[in-house]
Amino acid sequence: MEFEPLELPGLCLVTPRRHGDDRGWFSEIFREDLFRANVCDADFVQHNQSFSAAKGTVRGLHFQIEPRAQGKLVRCARGRILDVAVDLRASSPTYGRHVAVELTSAEGRQLWIPAGFAHGFGTLEANCELAYLVTDYYSPAHDRGVAWDDPDLAVDWPVVADGAAMSAKDRKLPKLRELGTVFA
Repeated sequence: MEFEPLELPGLCLVTPRRHGDDRGWFSEIFREDLFRANVCDADFVQHNQSFSAAKGTVRGLHFQIEPRAQGKLVRCARGRILDVAVDLRASSPTYGRHVAVELTSAEGRQLWIPAGFAHGFGTLEANCELAYLVTDYYSPAHDRGVAWDDPDLAVDWPVVADGAAMSAKDRKLPKLRELGTVFA
């Protein structure tokens, strides 16, 4: 596995090695010992999967507040997405900045997003599946979000605002400046 720290502290791109032959390939997509040695001590407690049928679907930007904040290891199991992480740690010098990474099933790269970041993605083709490990259980009482199209975040989404397929809940998320401090 290869581990590439990204420009926002805490984020890491994880690329599992693939061992292939004429039948296809095999890959270890997660190894606790290597993850702990190269990224952080994370205890994953839930494995999630989502499916988005339409190209141009946007999900996010989501996070959970303390004490149920989640770190996420995100992988595109089918298709191609633009995965986005926004720093919401008030004391961070990169507060309000984001990283956007293309994840594809063909490449197998994964994005580690620690607690303190909002996460979302946009589908770059139809029929995308995401699989991700999280460090805490889903808690509706701690579930929050920030507007995907907030001009202060300036995320260059691969979709047109009016044409994005998204939930009614995601369309109503507050702007960053309306959030207040969510992570000290």
